[in-house]
Amino acid sequence: MNLKENISEGLRSIKSNLLRTVLTAAIITFGIMSLVGILTAIEGMQGSVNKSFEGLGVNTFDIKVEQNNGRRRRGIVKKQPKPIYFRQALDYKESFSKKTKAIVSIYTFASQGETVKYETEKSNPNIIVVGADENYLNLKGYKIQSGRNISENDRFYSNKMVLIGFEVAQKFFPEVSPIGKNITLMGEKFNIAGVLEKKGSITGGDDDRVTIIPLEVARNFDQNGVFSYQITTSVPDAIDLDYTLAEATSVMRIVRGDKVYDEDSFKIERSDALLNDLNEVTGYLRIGGFGISIITLLGASIALMNIMMVSVTERTREIGIRKALGASPTKIRLQFLIEAIVICIIGGLAGVFLGIAAGNVVSFFMTGGGSFVVPWNWILLGLVVCVIVGLLSGYYPAYKASKLDPIESLRYE
Repeated sequence: MNLKENISEGLRSIKSNLLRTVLTAAIITFGIMSLVGILTAIEGMQGSVNKSFEGLGVNTFDIKVEQNNGRRRRGIVKKQPKPIYFRQALDYKESFSKKTKAIVSIYTFASQGETVKYETEKSNPNIIVVGADENYLNLKGYKIQSGRNISENDRFYSNKMVLIGFEVAQKFFPEVSPIGKNITLMGEKFNIAGVLEKKGSITGGDDDRVTIIPLEVARNFDQNGVFSYQITTSVPDAIDLDYTLAEATSVMRIVRGDKVYDEDSFKIERSDALLNDLNEVTGYLRIGGFGISIITLLGASIALMNIMMVSVTERTREIGIRKALGASPTKIRLQFLIEAIVICIIGGLAGVFLGIAAGNVVSFFMTGGGSFVVPWNWILLGLVVCVIVGLLSGYYPAYKASKLDPIESLRYE
């Protein structure tokens, strides 16, 4: 029998034992679905992470106070640094802007669990309220869907205007434009001047539950002076970033009054460093997912081998007839190997499609959106794994079938 005839014979055997074939293929389907599904979900989340950082670029960095949460270092509880006050942030911006061509934005989180009210409706207490200047949107990768950005006049006159995130707009204004409408935020009336485009977030969509008010308006809520202000700096050329970071550190230490022998009382966080950290995490997730999938496929291959062994036992008389008619052990072995591979490929194709669907569903709910991902590399890997599983699982049953004695096989009932 040539290869084509072996494949045809394998398909004939599959049709004649349909229930057993379906159960065997289902085991392979589950294994491949777990492999492709996990890796597809990770690819989708990776794409969402990269998209979230596209607007930031590699030439930006944040200056903030690091929260130590009372952690000990060498047996000593590290002292919590003082917040970055508004005057310090403003001094940094004025001083640094004179020395470089950098764009600087000052912002603060006025609340990270606020309730928004509109007429008789209100949101859950999970709305982020940011006080920011006119550079904030551009440096943080936000885009205006409708309306306008915060202006210098809004800050100068402390206008009660607000920009609302996509999720906030969908909550209160799903059918009408929110521009010009008034909402209640932190006990005050604010006029909606702009709506932000959907951004999504790997951390659960916080970027779309944001409301942004002028920086000076946010300062009015800081009655006790406890707000800590954060600074985002963007340089024109990423090549100069290391020099700019050193310059920013120097300026900020002077502004903060850090002594020569003191550690920095602030933290500088590069946007590309954070992206690299997230990519490293997804890399570990990918390895872990691949390992889990291989274990699943190992169980599937053992099940397939057992079912193929049952098939050899049931078809002992058939094997004896083939040998009596001149079929060599090699051809018998090849027939059973091809049958195992065909079953694996049928199950693998179903697993690939189900894995892509399941992976994209998981990615969608994890990131709050994102595009449909078709990971061709993982699809190809899944099909290759199918063939390998078929060869490994089918070899011993095929070898056993090829070694059967034709006379004894013909006597088998």
